[in-house]
Amino acid sequence: MPTLQAALLRWYDAHARDLPWRRPGATPWGVLVSEFMLQQTPVARVLPVYDAWLARWPRATDLADEPSGEAIRAWGRLGYPRRAIRLHAAATVIRDHHGGEVPETLESLRSLPGVGDYTASAVLAFAFRQRLPVLDTNVRRVLSRVVGGVEFPSNGVTATEKVLARDLLPDDEGTAAAWSVALMELGALVCTASGPRCDVCPVRQECAWRAAGHPAYDGPPRRGQAWTGTDRQCRGRLMAVVRDAEDAVDAPALQRVWPDAAQRTRCLESLLADGLLVHSATRYALPG
Repeated sequence: MPTLQAALLRWYDAHARDLPWRRPGATPWGVLVSEFMLQQTPVARVLPVYDAWLARWPRATDLADEPSGEAIRAWGRLGYPRRAIRLHAAATVIRDHHGGEVPETLESLRSLPGVGDYTASAVLAFAFRQRLPVLDTNVRRVLSRVVGGVEFPSNGVTATEKVLARDLLPDDEGTAAAWSVALMELGALVCTASGPRCDVCPVRQECAWRAAGHPAYDGPPRRGQAWTGTDRQCRGRLMAVVRDAEDAVDAPALQRVWPDAAQRTRCLESLLADGLLVHSATRYALPG
């Protein structure tokens, strides 16, 4: 393990991307915002929204003091806009119950809206330098290949993965955080889901999957990301109309962007239920 850790950490020192939530001046609030935004969203799409968000709301209390509709509007086209509602709700709890400061315990973080085990661990590791494993998609894929000799991990995080990730952590808290983010970076830049660049991988000599001849994945079918014609696409189109409008919009404006009446109605009802839209008669708007 020391050889594996040293090789990866040397590579990370030389190849790490300069991302604002990784810089020394990043606040715990900034780290929390980044974790919300990066869920199922590429870094390139997150960066401009993140910068604008932190410029407008540098503290959790700044966001909590504004209507949730402003969070939805600022979220723009990042997708999965329920994350904006949950982040606003988390900011409100931080303001009302934690003195405006992001809490430093796993239990307190887990109690925030929209914060699960992964996000709580990431904030504690990256913002507070606590020695905790951080298992995102990239980390799970790297460990599955390098240690397990399998191309892809299972669909859900297993107890075995958690134990392995914990056992691999360096003893020093600061080094442990660097190790976790280095695993993420390797998965994002080199050990990618498709087209892994094994020839330039810094841990190729220790990789069990490479040593086994890169056996193809033969586990359960992996989850797809369908988009065209789905409710997700319909919801996105409807949200874009309302988000870009200066005032409430009427039903005909929504009909023009999605002609399937049954699907449009279903998606509008789900947006209302999620708190992403409000309506009066036949007009729709962001929550006030």
